[in-house]
Amino acid sequence: MPSRADLLRRLISGKSIVVAPGVFSPSVAKLAEKSGFRAIYFSGAGFSNLLALPDLGITTLSEVAQASRQITSRVSIPLIVDADTGFGEALNVARTVEEMVVAGVAAIHIEDQVLPKRCGHLEGKELVDVDEMVKKLVSAKEAADGRLMVIARTDARGVEGIEGTVERASAYSRAGADMIFPEALESREEFVEVREKVKAPLMANMTEFGKTPYMSAREFQAMGYNLVIFPVTAFRGAMKAVKDTFTALKKEGTQRGMLDSLMTRKEFYDLIDYYRFEEADEKAMDAARRLTGRRR
Repeated sequence: MPSRADLLRRLISGKSIVVAPGVFSPSVAKLAEKSGFRAIYFSGAGFSNLLALPDLGITTLSEVAQASRQITSRVSIPLIVDADTGFGEALNVARTVEEMVVAGVAAIHIEDQVLPKRCGHLEGKELVDVDEMVKKLVSAKEAADGRLMVIARTDARGVEGIEGTVERASAYSRAGADMIFPEALESREEFVEVREKVKAPLMANMTEFGKTPYMSAREFQAMGYNLVIFPVTAFRGAMKAVKDTFTALKKEGTQRGMLDSLMTRKEFYDLIDYYRFEEADEKAMDAARRLTGRRR
C-alpha cells in the first residue's frame, strides 16, 4: 500500500486541484472523508482556537502531534499539518518531522516567521533570514527521507512585498521543499505572478475575513495551483452553530425547537461506525464463553 505521503504526492500531480478542508477533531475529519474530500488539513489557528488560545505559536509539538495522531487513526485520507515555525530551530524541526511521521501525517508546512508568530493575515509579522529558513528546510527534508512531504510557507507578502515572496519561494524550492505556500497574497494577479515565477507545486490558503479575496477552488486550479486549503471554515461554522444553539437554549429552556438543526444520534453513530464496535464486543464475549465453557 502506498504511504499517505505518496498518496498526497500523487494527488497534487493530477490535473484536478486538491481541496483540503480544515478539520479540528477525529469526528470532523471523518465527516470530511465521508463528504468526499481527498485530503484534509489541520490548522494551527484552528487548533489553538479550539483550546481557547490565540494563534501565536503557543501550542507545543507534543500537543499537535497527539491531536494529529488522533485524526490519522480514524481516517485513511492524507492529513496536512500546520507545524508553525517547526517548534524551534533546525534540530527541533528534525524532531518535529520524526514525531509527525510517527503520527501518520502526510505533510507538514513550516513558515519563515520569527516567534511569536502571527496569523498570516494579520499585521506585525517579522521574518527570519532566508538562510535560517533554508537551514530548517534542509534539516526537515533530511529527517523526512521521503516519508512525508515538507511544505515551505512564506509570509513575505506583508513584510517584503510580492518580490520578496517570489525570491523566498524560489530559494525554498531550491532547498528541496516539496511544495510552496505563499501566504496572504492580496489579489488574483499576485497568485498568477507567483505561479509564473516559482517553479514548484503551489498551495493556496482560502481563509475567511483575511487579506486574500474570495476565490473558488476552480479559480485556483485555473491559475495552476495544486492544492487549496479552507483552514478554519468548518471551525467557524461550528462555533457559530454552538453559539446560536446556546442562545436558543438559554432563551427557551428546551431544545425541542432546534431538533431539525441537530445531528441525530443515528447519524452520529453511523459516522463513527458505532455498531461495529458493539458487534466486536459481542464477538469477543462469545469467544470468551466458548473458551471458559460457560453459556449465556
